[in-house]
Amino acid sequence: MARKPRPAKEPEETESEPAPCRLYLITPPVFDPRAFRDTLAAALDGGDVACLQLRLKDVSDDDIRRAGEILMPVCHRRDVAFIVNDRPDIAQALGADGVHVGQTDASYEDARQLLGPDKIVGVTCHASRHLAMEAGEAGADYVAFGAFFPTRTKEAKTLAAPDLLFWWDRLMTVPSVAIGGITAENCAPLVEAGADFLAVVSAVWDHPGGPAGGVRALNDAIVRAGGA
Repeated sequence: MARKPRPAKEPEETESEPAPCRLYLITPPVFDPRAFRDTLAAALDGGDVACLQLRLKDVSDDDIRRAGEILMPVCHRRDVAFIVNDRPDIAQALGADGVHVGQTDASYEDARQLLGPDKIVGVTCHASRHLAMEAGEAGADYVAFGAFFPTRTKEAKTLAAPDLLFWWDRLMTVPSVAIGGITAENCAPLVEAGADFLAVVSAVWDHPGGPAGGVRALNDAIVRAGGA
């Protein structure tokens, strides 16, 4: 994302050679920010990463802000976008690159009004073409589809199929993020279908070769699938 995702695919990308698929990291469900700082740095140094989403549930606003203050500089030193989950107000206070909102969080319109036109606002669309069309037409910087595979990170409300990404890629210029149980072993159909970003959690943080190994494995899988 280089601190801001492409708001739209360039014409030459759409008509001829596609843009590369890239990694969209999400933080583990629970972590100590100071201890995690070096883990994050190792992951980002392991290969290409577009952005990191700070996703913390059932913690105080101060805890989220503190984590952002510690982790955001690690990302920015590597030209990796820093996104806050759910909370456009905290994203604004931190000076983050943007926010990701779900269907039960702040609305896209409220997030955009608060953050302005130059920040990233991405929207969860589950497996809904209708929700994706609404978000794309409203001006979302990306739409997130999933879950594509079973996941332990959060309970999946819907299951999506790769043909949803194929449909979106050929209809719209707004980038797509595929999410849900994605690993180096199962990501090829998503890359081949046209996903612009793969959102991953356990495939990196729980990788047997460490986070850097997880990033390398996923980037290698993207290349094998023809997405880079």
